[in-house]
Amino acid sequence: MKAHDLRLEPVTVPVGAGLPAKRPAHTTRIQLPDHLADLAVEALIDEAELSPKPGLVDRRSNGAHTDMTLALMHASALALWPCLRNMAAAAQTIGTIGQPLRASLGQLGREGEAAMLAATHGVNTHRGAIWALGLLVAAKALDPDASASTVAARAGRIALFDDPAMPQQHSHGLQVRQRYGSSGAREQAQQGFPAVIGHGLPNLQRSRASGASEANARLDALLAIMVVLSDTCVLWRSGPAGLAAVQQGARAVLGAGGSATLAGRRHLRALDQQLLQLNASPGGAADLLAACLFLDKAGSL
Repeated sequence: MKAHDLRLEPVTVPVGAGLPAKRPAHTTRIQLPDHLADLAVEALIDEAELSPKPGLVDRRSNGAHTDMTLALMHASALALWPCLRNMAAAAQTIGTIGQPLRASLGQLGREGEAAMLAATHGVNTHRGAIWALGLLVAAKALDPDASASTVAARAGRIALFDDPAMPQQHSHGLQVRQRYGSSGAREQAQQGFPAVIGHGLPNLQRSRASGASEANARLDALLAIMVVLSDTCVLWRSGPAGLAAVQQGARAVLGAGGSATLAGRRHLRALDQQLLQLNASPGGAADLLAACLFLDKAGSL
């Protein structure tokens, strides 16, 4: 069953309605943590499938990556389902924002990262997405009726707590912050995902309202995030010049009317070619697009 076929937990689905009357039909319940994990994994797969994404893995190519394929992105996303489900369940069980929840999410996130690396044979496909989506599924599990902005703000409050068991970090994001003084995924989360709430989601909704296809609306959301994000993935691979190219190119597409217009598509093709030449891949923006799509899907609970 696809995630978008599910409804708010608990959902009662008759099984065996055609059985003899003497044998009562059984029911199965779709629990909220399972549903949220479904939506999060679906968001990851939708992000990977979206095409054409400049510099990123999609249905056309591997973008600026030599170690990733679309099939690998699918395998990674599916491997994260137990981690995301357990994060939502932990939030339900603990029930409040605080150090215990942050510690639990940290441990579950490390387990999810291990599952990802096992599925991808050591390739870091979704480390940033584990962080963003883990916080968001937990925040949504605390209050299934909360709006996207409220969920993002609550996720930010969770992210403000330190993870007491976090090992010493030598990540690309940390090295980029030390080299360029740029904020990264941690700060984006702690601030309540402003690139998503203030830019990605509004552009997604505006493009839909203007009559753009769903694919074009999602591309416009990605581009809106790219314009404002100091993407540490880009900075790591191609430095400040690469980041400037990403932001200016994305702004040019949106300024030409978005990816649904002929002029916008021309700018999008030019941006893709430029990022391939620079070996730049806006992976941080891709992670936040997945977060954006999750919040969009989860808003209908």
